Amino acid sequence: MEYQGAVIRPPSEADSIILQVAVGCPHNSCTFCGAYRAPEQQFHLKDAALVERDLEFAAQHCRRLNAVFLADGDALIIPQQRLLSLCRRIREMLPWVRRISLYASSRSILSRSPEELAALKAAGLGRIYMGLESGCDQVLRDIRKGAAAAEMVAAGRRAREAGLFLSVTCLLGIGGAARSQEHAEATAAALNQMQPNQIAVLTLMLLDNTELGQAAKGGRFQLPGQLALLHELRTMLAVLTECRCQFHANHASNYLSLTGRLPKDRERFLAQIGCALAGTARLKPEWLRGL
Repeated sequence: MEYQGAVIRPPSEADSIILQVAVGCPHNSCTFCGAYRAPEQQFHLKDAALVERDLEFAAQHCRRLNAVFLADGDALIIPQQRLLSLCRRIREMLPWVRRISLYASSRSILSRSPEELAALKAAGLGRIYMGLESGCDQVLRDIRKGAAAAEMVAAGRRAREAGLFLSVTCLLGIGGAARSQEHAEATAAALNQMQPNQIAVLTLMLLDNTELGQAAKGGRFQLPGQLALLHELRTMLAVLTECRCQFHANHASNYLSLTGRLPKDRERFLAQIGCALAGTARLKPEWLRGL
């Protein structure tokens, strides 16, 4: 397989065929993200001949992997007919593959009509990963996400209505110490409206090659401490009363690992967080945390 630059994929795609169809991220302005900063990762679609060559390789060597993830950031930006042809080509060349997934922004989702999303679903696209990060509009402006909460809610609902599995990520700590609880409450409220199939909670890790990382070094941004991050998570879960979905806060960046379903496991989650706040549950040490 031929990869250009850093290839990022969701943790749940660890056992997938990673087919890079684009390089970089078309937005690439979020202040917290350092994934696509190298000059050679200026966003572009990969040449169709390179993608075809990778499909030929996968057809020969990846027969035990039954999912395909289309990298890089926001692959849904690929023009509709080209993406439809790609999904059909994957099903033709890799007939054992059961699911095709990709990252998508609210902008690329809303650029598709419901009928176009349904056509992609019929062609084999099964799962969309969308980064909400926060439901607080001020936080979204501060991190230059490029969309307001209402737009992301509308995008998520459109994806769900098309029958696509929607996995939404949010970031503990992204509102800073000043907006910690406001961020948690607004994020849960947005998720309640969006009704995703899966919620993935990560914890912000400050990187030196990002604007937010440099702001923290300069004292212009303060990351909440461990206990404040746990309070954020508790608030988020307390407000998440309308979602029936998978809930995962077990990413390597998190101090406390939770995984289960809402609403079934909410009380267990809250009890685990209570133990952590009381000091009777062990938190992940810094040296074990990562992206």
